[in-house]
Amino acid sequence: MARKSGKPIRPKRATRRVTKAESKPRRRQPVAEPISAGEAEIDLTRETAVDADSEAAPIVVSEFRPVETSEEQVAEESEAEPAEGEAAREGGALVPTDALGRYLAEIRRFPLLSREEETEIARRYVKYKDPQDAYRLVTGNLRLVVKLAYEFARATKNVLDLIQEGNVGLMEAVKNFDPEHGIRFPSYAVWWVRAYIYRYLINNWRLVKIGTTQAQRKLFFNLRKETERLEREGFKPQPLLLASRLGVRESDVREMQERMGQSEVSLDQPVGAGDGNDTRLLDVIPDTGSNPEAETADREWRQFAHDKVEQFAATLEGKELEIFKARLLTDDPETLQDIGARFGISRERVRQIETRLKQRLKEFIQSSAPDADRSGPTS
Repeated sequence: MARKSGKPIRPKRATRRVTKAESKPRRRQPVAEPISAGEAEIDLTRETAVDADSEAAPIVVSEFRPVETSEEQVAEESEAEPAEGEAAREGGALVPTDALGRYLAEIRRFPLLSREEETEIARRYVKYKDPQDAYRLVTGNLRLVVKLAYEFARATKNVLDLIQEGNVGLMEAVKNFDPEHGIRFPSYAVWWVRAYIYRYLINNWRLVKIGTTQAQRKLFFNLRKETERLEREGFKPQPLLLASRLGVRESDVREMQERMGQSEVSLDQPVGAGDGNDTRLLDVIPDTGSNPEAETADREWRQFAHDKVEQFAATLEGKELEIFKARLLTDDPETLQDIGARFGISRERVRQIETRLKQRLKEFIQSSAPDADRSGPTS
């Protein structure tokens, strides 16, 4: 065809093919979002590891929960990741990732176990100790650990740490579970998972451990809750009332209140805010230990008492000397019955001789040091 005169030829515009991954809108990765006041709580999955008719008590998810992602979304995101990563490397940008969201997406790929499968696998593991059976029991209940970890979401900044500790407790539950007792494995594992989460929280709540005894651990988890319950009932939460409610001593309640009400303070922090002030908090804390003068006095008093005891023992002989050594000069004294059988006397007679020896020793020391009752070592 002849070209019309006066019109230039316009070159065709190059077209760029759009790949399938680029044409689809990028989906947001699952992240933990707070539940609003009017929104109802939902489960992490559409089905749970503990049936409604099982022996386990219902597990309540905390006020934080992850956004649910379907298997199709996970597959689509996996296909789109290489293209997105390549584009980010070309532009020099970092691709944001959410470890918690990826973990929740991964554990959904493990199938749940029915009651019959769970019992069969547990019995087989108890008999043969096959690691593959333990693996199936653990992976089939990973979502249970997530639910329990979210009960304590407000107590830590990283829920993954709680999930990790709960998974360790889940593995311990597998090692100790006996299916012949007639309960389901999730009902048994709940206690192990919570125990490991409790231990992690109490060991990492502060740099200095808050609770070391059983009573202190009980107070750590229940003190604030019991205080709020008493306030709702109209009572003033006094330490004595809290102690009676929790079954502990009043001194333990006061000590735990002080521990939880104060934060750690570094001994190396400067005392003043002025420039050039190198005084640390450690430099102004008084030393409660004994001074050199007190240590010297204590050492001299112990030496004096040791010499007097040896001088008093030199005045004894026979039965009295043997009873004095066996009952008063040893860290592991003999019984009155054994000493009486050795000398052929009654245990009451041995006790009378021992009492008389103590009185004579006291009088012997006071003859050289009249103020012995009012003096002595400080430690």
